[in-house]
Amino acid sequence: MFNNKHYISCGIKEKVPPLLQVIMWELIKQMPVDKDYLQVFSLSTDNGKQRIKHTQEFPEYSMEYVSYTGETITDKVFVIDDKTHSTMILANEY
Repeated sequence: MFNNKHYISCGIKEKVPPLLQVIMWELIKQMPVDKDYLQVFSLSTDNGKQRIKHTQEFPEYSMEYVSYTGETITDKVFVIDDKTHSTMILANEY
């Protein structure tokens, strides 16, 4: 899963810095558990740093990271794998 072509929505392109997009793709790739088709990233700001909470429902998984990416955002991002491609979208675009 998530080893196919990657796509981003217009909202991701406009709002999420490219480095943060790469970080989220890499966090999915390096997960130590089986991957669910839906990955959720809750993005928030913590004292000028980017906080990333990565979760999935099954098997249950939750990890939090703090990144020094420069520009920070607050939003929720879904990454969905449908077996032919993977798409990163803002939650409000779903």
